[in-house]
Amino acid sequence: MAKEWGYASHNGPDHWHELYPIAKGDNQSPIALHTKDIKYDSSLQPWSASYDPASCKSILNNGKTCRVVFDDTYDRSREALSDHGSEHTVDGVQYAAELHLVHWNPKYNTFGEALKQPDGTAVVGIFLKIGREKGEFQLILDALDKVKTKGKEVPFTNFDPSCLFPACRDYWTYHGSFTTPPCEECIVWLLLKEPITVSSDQMAKLRSLLSSAENEPPVPLVGNWRPPQPIKGRVVRASFK
Repeated sequence: MAKEWGYASHNGPDHWHELYPIAKGDNQSPIALHTKDIKYDSSLQPWSASYDPASCKSILNNGKTCRVVFDDTYDRSREALSDHGSEHTVDGVQYAAELHLVHWNPKYNTFGEALKQPDGTAVVGIFLKIGREKGEFQLILDALDKVKTKGKEVPFTNFDPSCLFPACRDYWTYHGSFTTPPCEECIVWLLLKEPITVSSDQMAKLRSLLSSAENEPPVPLVGNWRPPQPIKGRVVRASFK
């Protein structure tokens, strides 16, 4: 059987480069952010997004993460919302989790082509911290019982991911990669400064997912995060002072 990447000691992030050499590249993600070293860039535009809830199709447990899958035939902005253990850190703080909303650049004809370009995709990163319950997040959590094990996918429709955004749209940005193999270096990251809060019960529900298939011994889907990678001279910019 071919070796499969994962998060265990034998196939985790330290081994990904054995299958995907780009994982040792110069523009890998995530990174550790140190706010004292980040400068405000007045050229950065305010960020906003709008989505068609009708393009939301399904929710999937692929054994590595939970993903909300969108149809990208509407406007070529591929949206795939996935959950990870917190990967980026801010001044040494690691949040409870991190949501990634993936989009691809419409100037390229296909998602596959966009993956080969340094500006091919943009990922909005949203940090989660424990606090008050977030009602909008519950929409996703209520579907998790149907995708508890690896390989399960069920319809999930009429969802607008912008309901998860914090009120403040300030962000940090840098050039990086996907945080999962093949780790293509094609991403403009927008990391939202303000985290959203979810309750401890909501976080426990998220962590109740399994990385094992239905007929296998249960293995919790936890620890699914890649540690910060060397920044290698890259510049992180802020949209705010």
